[in-house]
This record gives sequence, structure tokens and C-alpha cells, in this order.
Amino acid sequence: MRARTAVLVAAVVPVTVAAAAIALKAGHWELHADRHRIHLTPIARRSCPDCRGAGGWWVRGTNPEMEPCGCWAERRELTLRLLPRPTVPYDEPPF
Repeated sequence: MRARTAVLVAAVVPVTVAAAAIALKAGHWELHADRHRIHLTPIARRSCPDCRGAGGWWVRGTNPEMEPCGCWAERRELTLRLLPRPTVPYDEPPF
């Protein structure tokens, strides 16, 4: 029974990783994970008719800047905290 459970768990992990990679690519998300958080950031879509995957366009004028495209800029970033960050006591002197 334990061997069968171990084999099933070993088979589930690669399938889960592959499914997550496909979902991130299809949903146009970029994943960043460390021991404190999992952070999902939207990325520009290649099929966007406005920016064609560049993420925006340059606005001309005296101060040229990049105007972000709505295909990624209007989507929320998602963060899932895993471990608490270490806090620094600000009421103590630095030395």
C-alpha cells in the first residue's frame, strides 16, 4: 500500500507542474516564488492587436514615456504570502 501511494505521489507532482506551466502560459502570467511568497504578475499578450506583445507604445512629446497597454496593465497582480517576513525593530538605534 505504501509503495502504491509513493508511486501515485511521484506521478502527480510532474503532472501538476506541467498543468501549472500550461495554465500560466495560457493566462499570460509570470511566476515568482521564494520562501516568503508566491507572486503572479500579468504579462503582455502576443495576440494583442494594440501592442502586439510589446506591452505598450511610446508617446511622443517633450517627455516621451511608454504608455502601458490594457492587455496587461489593467490586470491585478496576485500575491500569496507563505512565511512571515522578518521584522526589524525600528524603535532601536541602528548600532
